[in-house]
Amino acid sequence: MTSMAERPSPSVEDYLRTIYGLSERGVPVTNATLTQRLGLSPSSVSGMITKLAQLGLVTHQRYRSVELTPRGERLANDVLRRHRLIELFLVEELGYTWDEVHREADALEHAVSDELIAHIEAKLGHPTIDPHGDPIPTAEGDVAEPQTELLDRVAPGTVGTVARVWDTDSELLRYLTEHGITLGARIEVVERKPFGGPLVVRVGEGEPETHFLGDEIAAALSISVRR
Repeated sequence: MTSMAERPSPSVEDYLRTIYGLSERGVPVTNATLTQRLGLSPSSVSGMITKLAQLGLVTHQRYRSVELTPRGERLANDVLRRHRLIELFLVEELGYTWDEVHREADALEHAVSDELIAHIEAKLGHPTIDPHGDPIPTAEGDVAEPQTELLDRVAPGTVGTVARVWDTDSELLRYLTEHGITLGARIEVVERKPFGGPLVVRVGEGEPETHFLGDEIAAALSISVRR
């Protein structure tokens, strides 16, 4: 935990959170993937990576992945903790839906004190996941990673429950809500259509509905597999 006076700039925090998020998902963290994720110019991303390396927050060799140093990872966990607790507070206490909270949390995560975050955490009963199933780091920087598998990597016949949504796109989250693909929903992988076709799944209990999911959605969902 760091005091507000010790925190890096909001832009640095945004980069650290993005780097952590990409590596958390198993995506190679390169200038190209950061440029795509952040929607910034390659020169801006390159300049910030150089700055982060000078600050001792990342290690980076040309043409290789960017990696957080232990200090960089701790700062990333701090901002993720604030971001994810704010998202959950907005949903649980203020009635936001899961597709509305990311942008609000983006703005608030840089402004709230650690004391306020501790009160929010206590008010929410010390939760372990946010509205999208992302694990919430503790005040000590520990993260309990859920035992989940990406939907697009499991074999046909697999049955589980939706445990995590990796994408923050509001339209995608609303689409999932409209089709009952929400946290805790039962999901069965039926088949992958050939020649790059969609993933066929059944969602729900009793009389499940069949859905044909494109690559973007299949890659955005993780499930907890029923053993």
